[in-house]
Amino acid sequence: MRNTIQRFGAAMFVPVLLFPSAGILLGLTVVLLNPHLFPFAVEGSTYVKIVSIFQKASLVLFQNMPMLFALGLPIALAKKASGRAVLAAFISYLTFNYFIGGILDIRSEQLGINYQVGKTGLIEIGGVLTLDTSIAGSIMTAAFTVWIHNRYFDLRLPEWANVFTGTPLIVIICFPLMLVLAVLTVLVWPPIQNGIQSLQIFILNSGAFGVWLFTFLERILIPTGLHHFVYGPIYFGPIVTDGGTVNYWISHISEFANSTKSLTKLFPQGGFMLIGMGKVFGCSGISMAIYATAKPENKKMVLGLLIGATVTAVLTGITEPIEFTFLFIAPILFVVHAFLAASMAAIMYMLGVSGNFYSGIIDFIFQNWLPLGANHWMTYVIQVTIGLTFTAIYFFVFKFLILKFNLITPGRSDTNIKLFTKSDYQNSKKSKSSNQYDTEFETNDLIIQQAIAFIEGLGGKENIIQLTNCATRLRIEVSNPELVQKVTYFQSYGAINVVYKGQSLQIIVGLTVPQVREEMSILLK
Repeated sequence: MRNTIQRFGAAMFVPVLLFPSAGILLGLTVVLLNPHLFPFAVEGSTYVKIVSIFQKASLVLFQNMPMLFALGLPIALAKKASGRAVLAAFISYLTFNYFIGGILDIRSEQLGINYQVGKTGLIEIGGVLTLDTSIAGSIMTAAFTVWIHNRYFDLRLPEWANVFTGTPLIVIICFPLMLVLAVLTVLVWPPIQNGIQSLQIFILNSGAFGVWLFTFLERILIPTGLHHFVYGPIYFGPIVTDGGTVNYWISHISEFANSTKSLTKLFPQGGFMLIGMGKVFGCSGISMAIYATAKPENKKMVLGLLIGATVTAVLTGITEPIEFTFLFIAPILFVVHAFLAASMAAIMYMLGVSGNFYSGIIDFIFQNWLPLGANHWMTYVIQVTIGLTFTAIYFFVFKFLILKFNLITPGRSDTNIKLFTKSDYQNSKKSKSSNQYDTEFETNDLIIQQAIAFIEGLGGKENIIQLTNCATRLRIEVSNPELVQKVTYFQSYGAINVVYKGQSLQIIVGLTVPQVREEMSILLK
């Protein structure tokens, strides 16, 4: 059950990875439409009309997030033929909403729903007016569809019915299932919407304490993979604001940019999007502390390990490569990290900082500092000042704890930690004459070489039951854990760390993990 929950949470990250690029384009268009910076940005001018076209196009992901999750989840959850699973999930999601639309068209008065365009709680999807179930509807339909896909995609039908084998069969099975889900949704979702509206008021009234608690929970749950379920419903669902905080910020960014009011008054929900503070400023301090406490002879090695992980965390907000370098070696440090990150976010919120700061510095710049800098530059000065102060706090606290308790963080032992190189792989091939891949795969592609090495380290493809990935980690289930190599083997081939738990293990790879997983999947066929 835990593995299933972790896989599901990690799958939610697939569509989320698309948002930074769209956010950069949106931020640039807001800047280009700012008349203070570009005097020729006059309303009605050809320039403004052209830039506005790009601005509308940049909203495509944010204004279609439920659809995006319906299409993105099957990519990570399907055990086979993920492309076909995506197609089946797309059809199921539309079918689900068309069923709801049909039911409301006939029974809206009896259900007490004002079935008209523009009314709260309704949305148009695929040309039909339906209940606004946000990402809850897309997740539910995608989950059921992938479950059916994984179970029946390979089912062999009689020869006369072969035309229905595969995806057609999945769609046929899901059709009545979507009807059942639609009926249940029509009955239970309106009361849930009312409850969510009450919850929104409660959360917003929680102030700085609510920001602290949310940020702490989001960080502390990272080892379990459940942190996706903490931020997901708030950022992309209706828990705090209709449509999610990300979509709300994006939709009102021009309005916020032109206002001189405090950001916390304009967008109080943004306090729950300050988790990026710990990613950018906190991880920088952690890296410096790990480097400072490493043995002198290991500092060069540790520096090479930390630079990539730190840059990844600061630029993109993906912190797992650096957090997992110390998480399972010294869990107490991770608790301290969660506490400091929550405290930093709460303090910033109390001093007026709010906005789309859930990711890395790229989003900081293009979705906050650039478009809003003209009227809110003082707020951002305060933000950076507090952030750098906490970088120093992180550094001294982590350095003290590492030395005080002699925590074996990277570089403080004689264990050899290095990144995978071409020569390492070639030397390994020479020493393993029985390598079943030697003659079949002669390639200089490091990703393929790494995939081959990982399969060997996992005891061969016969020992691998299941293979998935999240943003930075491979998630594997094996038949016999005793056949799996030790952590140093995987680290010698480029892994940052490995987490062992019975038949389940996680290999922390970094941002290239989707490519590694894809190559491994090909080799496992």
